[in-house]
Formats: sequence, C-alpha cells, structure tokens
Amino acid sequence: MPWNPDTYNQFKNIRYQPFFDMTEFISGDSLKNGIDIGCGTGEQTSILSKKFNQAFFLGIDPSREMLSKSKELESSKLSFKLATVEELIDAGAPQKWDLIFSNAALQWSENHEELFPRLIALLSDTGQFAVQMPVQKENLLNQILLDLVQESPFAEFLGGWKRESSMLSIDDYAQIMFAGKLKEIQIIQKIYPIIANHPKELVDFIAGSALIPYMEKLSEREKQQFITAYKSRIEKTFKRFPTIYAFKRLLLYGRKNKIDDKGTN
Repeated sequence: MPWNPDTYNQFKNIRYQPFFDMTEFISGDSLKNGIDIGCGTGEQTSILSKKFNQAFFLGIDPSREMLSKSKELESSKLSFKLATVEELIDAGAPQKWDLIFSNAALQWSENHEELFPRLIALLSDTGQFAVQMPVQKENLLNQILLDLVQESPFAEFLGGWKRESSMLSIDDYAQIMFAGKLKEIQIIQKIYPIIANHPKELVDFIAGSALIPYMEKLSEREKQQFITAYKSRIEKTFKRFPTIYAFKRLLLYGRKNKIDDKGTN
C-alpha cells in the first residue's frame, strides 16, 4: 500500500503514546537483539535502540515510502530492511529474537490464528513479545468506513471489495500466548482519546491508515465523492463538535522464562 509518512505523522503524538506504554513492559535483562515489525519510518525503532542500547535492533516494513526516512537512523546497533512479517516467519532458518515488538502494524496481517503462534515460536528462551494493535472491529471510525464501502455507489466503485479486520478476540490472544508458553502475560484494552474540533480531523486521522487500501482502488473523482460521504457520515454519527473519539487499542505482552539472579532460566 502507498503509505505516506507525512500524512501518517500528522497525528504523531497520538500514535506515539501506545508505543511508550508498550516499552514500559519491556525488560532490558538478557535483551541482546530485537526486531520491530512494521517499523514505518524507523523513529520508534531508534527510540527502542537507545533505550536498550546493549541490544541490536532490526526494523522491518513492507513500505519503501515509509522506510525511505529510516536510513539516516541506522547505526552499528540499528538496521532496517524492506520485508513483510510473512517473509520473516517463512525464512528457511529463522533467527531467534530476545524481543519481538510491533506497534500498530500486525492488524494489517491476515490469519492471526497461525501468524501469532509462529511469531511467538521465534522468541529465544528468555524472549519477550510486545504487540499493540488498534481494535478495528470496535473502533467507530472503522465501523463507519466498513458500512460505507458496502453501500452504493461505493460498493460498485470497489467491485464489492472490502477489508474486514483480521483481529481476534482478547480471549483468543490470551489462549495463543498461553499456548506459546509466555509468562507474565499482560493483555490490556485501552482508550486513547482523540479530541476533534471538526469531522475533517477524524477523516485526516484515518486517512493515514485504514483509508489507504480503499483510496488506491478509486479514481480521483470517486475518491472525492467517497471522502465527502465519509465526512458527512462522521458528522451525523458524532452529532456535535468538538467531540471525543474513543480510540481503542489492544496491548499484548508476555515473555518466555526470565533470567534469575544466578543467570539460569
């Protein structure tokens, strides 16, 4: 998808808070290498690398546009690679990681029932798993979007195509993490509120993420028609502005065996 780092970073402060919340779970003990899946521009990976400066970090992302800003951040302890999460787990001899981290990226991947167990299997004996994803099925802007793309004329413009979230329930993720022998499990659904003074601000927020796959399938005329209809639907749904958008995110953390004071598992 043609991600635009400038559009995405319009709401940088809002998008960074869950990242910092996730880093609070992570322990630096026995952390020698880590991977950031869906690293985008690499800025957050760089923060991780500086926070845990004893470790080597690799950031991967499938978007050349996003990664174009990461080169200047590279160092002896930080590198970036154009790759998908599927390419990571399908590698012939996959590397083991002391930290598998992902902030607002894995919601774009399909088949979490298989993906998450395979990711957890890439952890080292003391590895940590820290993942954050927007709860797309419960977030109001996503619900409005999914309804709209199934209505005429947009259903016809899109040829009936729609993207439904692949995210599982909290119970499902809990079972997967437990089956993967993770300990110290933390599963938190948290609201990160967005205060919007106008419907356009909410359109702009989602334009940097969930709108992208639809926009690339529409002509310029269809895009304008769609944005106008989406903005109108938002205005009717929220009724009055300024308004609060209760943006829900899911934070997942767990780790394999912890190193004790004697250096044993």
